[in-house]
Amino acid sequence: MLTAKRPQRTLAREAEIRGVGFFHGSDVTMRFRPAEADSGIRFIRTDLRDRPSVAARINHVVPAQRRTAVRDGAASVEMIEHVMAALAGLRIDNCEIEIDAPECPGCDGSSLAYVEALDAAGAVEQDKPRLALSIERSQAIREGDAVLAAHPNAGEGLTLSYHLDYGRSSPIGNQSFLFSLRPDSFREEVASCRTFLLEPEARALREAGIGLRATEADVLVFGPNGVVGNALRFPDECARHKVLDMVGDLALLGMDLHGFVVAHRSGHQTNASLVRKLLQAVEKEKEKSAHPGGRALPVRSDGEIDIQGILEVLPHRYPMLLLDRVLEVQPGRKVVGLKNVSANEPFFQGHWPGRPIMPGVLIIEALAQAAGILLASDVCRRGKAALIASIDNVKLRRPVTPGDQLRLEVHARKIKSSSASVTGVAKVDDALAAEAKLRFVMIDALAPAQSEDG
Repeated sequence: MLTAKRPQRTLAREAEIRGVGFFHGSDVTMRFRPAEADSGIRFIRTDLRDRPSVAARINHVVPAQRRTAVRDGAASVEMIEHVMAALAGLRIDNCEIEIDAPECPGCDGSSLAYVEALDAAGAVEQDKPRLALSIERSQAIREGDAVLAAHPNAGEGLTLSYHLDYGRSSPIGNQSFLFSLRPDSFREEVASCRTFLLEPEARALREAGIGLRATEADVLVFGPNGVVGNALRFPDECARHKVLDMVGDLALLGMDLHGFVVAHRSGHQTNASLVRKLLQAVEKEKEKSAHPGGRALPVRSDGEIDIQGILEVLPHRYPMLLLDRVLEVQPGRKVVGLKNVSANEPFFQGHWPGRPIMPGVLIIEALAQAAGILLASDVCRRGKAALIASIDNVKLRRPVTPGDQLRLEVHARKIKSSSASVTGVAKVDDALAAEAKLRFVMIDALAPAQSEDG
C-alpha cells in the first residue's frame, strides 16, 4: 500500500567528496547538489560529452560483480550502494550528484565519509510528500543459498535483519544483525561498517587488474587468522556492512519502505530482485485499481455487507447459503462474517431428530463461503471463481446448535491469480467451534445464464 508519511528532503547546500575508485582506480570528485522535489537521486557524468545522466532507480541497474551499477545510455556509474545508503539513511530524497569518473570513490569502504559530508551540508524539507510503500504481503527471493524476504511490520518504519554464514571453514564467523533504520541509528550503527572480502578473493581481483590502488587499510581483508593489517570497528562489522548494502540497494525503490526485511547470505543481485518484485506488486495493485475487470464489493458505508450484497457476490442459494452478514472486509487480507444458526435449518431434520447439531462439514462450508468474500475482494470479482481444492488441519471443538451465532474469521495466507490458501476459525461467542486451512483453485467464472427471451 502506498502512503505519504513525511515531507521530501533535499540538501541545504552543496557537498563534495574526493577519493579513489576501488575497482578501476580512478581519481574521483563527486559534488552533491540540492534538487527539486520529486526529482529523486540522479548521477551526472561531468567527464563525458553533453554531461549524460542516469537516475538511481532499479530500472537502470545493470549486472556488476560485487557492486551495484546503473546505466542509461552513455551514462553509467558503478559502486553506488554506499552513496545510496548514506542518502537513504539520512533521508535525503532529492539530489543531483556530479561525478567525473565511472565509479564512486571507495573512501574507507563504508558510507562514513558520505554521511559526514551530507551532515555538514545539512538538509531542508520540501513542499511535496515522500511516498512510502508499506508491505502488506510477504515477498521472498531465493537465489541458490541466498534468501531475502520482505514481511509486513508491526509498526511503521523499516527493520532489517541479516544472517551471514560463509561456512565453518571461513575465517569470518557466523554473524547476525538486527537493525531499525533511522538517521541516528544509521549514523551510529551502520554507516562506518566497511566492505570486506577474503584474502584469496583480494588476490584474484588484483591479478585481474581490479582494485590495484586499494590497500588493506581501505577494506577489510580476512586471512586465515582474521583481519589482515586492519582492525574491526564492531565484532559483527561484516553483517552490519551487509545491512548497509541493503539500505543502499533498497533505496533504488525510489520511495520509503515500511516493513521487515530478512536476509540470509544475500547480496546486491538478490537485493535488486526484491526491489523489482516489490515494484511489480505495486504496479499490479495500480492496475487492479485502474482496471478492476469486475465490480467492487457491495460494502455499505458502515463497512459491512448485508445479505443482498452477499447474494450479489456468492453463487450459493438456499439451502446452501451459510453466510448471513459480513462484518469486516480487509481486501486481500481478512474477512469476518456471521452465520445465524436457526432451528429452521433444513439439515436439522436429519441431524439429528431430538438432538439438532450442525454438521461439522457445513461449519467448514460456512468458512469457505466467508473465504469466497475474501477472494472476491482480490481476484474473483475479476472474472474468476474459487473452487475448494483441499481442506487441512480440520478441528471441530464444540457442537453448534440452534440459537448459536457463528462468527467466521478468515485470513489470507497466499492469494494468486490461479490459486489461494486461507486459514479460518469459527467461534460461538468466545468459544472456538471449528478451524481449518483451505486451499482453492481459480477458474474462469461462467457468465450469468440468460433467459429464454435473452
